[in-house]
Amino acid sequence: MAMMKKKLQGLVAATITPMTENGEINLSVIGQYVDYLVEEQGVKSIFVNGTTGEGLSLSILERRQIAEEWVTKGKNKLDHVVIHVGAMSLKESQELAKHAADIGADGIAVIAPFFLKPWNKEALVSFLKEVAAVAPTLPFYYYHIPALTGVKIRAEELLDGIQDKIPTFQGLKFSDTDLLDFGQCIDQNHQRQFAFLFGVDEQLLSALVMGATGAVGSTYNYLGKKTNQMLEAFEKKDYSSALNHQFCIQRFINFVIKLGFGVSQTKAIMTLVSGIPMGPPRLPLQKASREFTDKAEAKLKSLDFLPFNDLKDRNLEACS
Repeated sequence: MAMMKKKLQGLVAATITPMTENGEINLSVIGQYVDYLVEEQGVKSIFVNGTTGEGLSLSILERRQIAEEWVTKGKNKLDHVVIHVGAMSLKESQELAKHAADIGADGIAVIAPFFLKPWNKEALVSFLKEVAAVAPTLPFYYYHIPALTGVKIRAEELLDGIQDKIPTFQGLKFSDTDLLDFGQCIDQNHQRQFAFLFGVDEQLLSALVMGATGAVGSTYNYLGKKTNQMLEAFEKKDYSSALNHQFCIQRFINFVIKLGFGVSQTKAIMTLVSGIPMGPPRLPLQKASREFTDKAEAKLKSLDFLPFNDLKDRNLEACS
């Protein structure tokens, strides 16, 4: 059975993969990145090599190197280092899963293969089972993101009886807006101690009401402090404050979505906010424009997510 220090819950940052201007992975800044998440954002759990980390755009060797560096630099600082090991090849996914166990990761997650797709629950569970089996000491999480994979098997259906097939199954990263499906995952499995981790940052408060135990997202790299304030208000049943925090976060996310928001723009924002160079994305993604970065910076300042250089820069939009 999987061994856990404690249940994976709260905020989990979907980490960015730092790269040099030449497009090579940049391991040298990950120690600084760990300290920034813990000390500045209050985020102590991470999800490595997922969508935000461009995991499917990296080589197997690069994914191994990045996983090793996060585990090494996060030791005694991070609570959970979960490595995404999904791949189009079962053998590659198994290789990454075994490697994660060997280096001392705290869990593994797997996305559904999306070139030759599993078209029913049995096929998907069979794939996941084979990956989990090579890392029998690690908690196993399914990464549900149908908008990217095109695999429309409902998470509620997948979870039905899953521990009979995958004893190490511990939870779900649910990156979809279907709150009916998410709610039924929780309703039908409330007696199990699964981690129900929501993956749509701008809708997290709705998911908390449904029973989410935590969240995995890209914005927690730089809005973790603000989102933790929302979680604290929700825990105290101060729903008015929690809603204000969510609306504040939504103002920024809504703004950048209209500009065109994705992994490239996340790297630019993180570089801006943290001061840690994240570099460009890997092709076929294109580097965020200077115009985007300037507009995002102004919006972050207007919402008090970045310090002001001058009080004259303030506007009435700032969140209290």
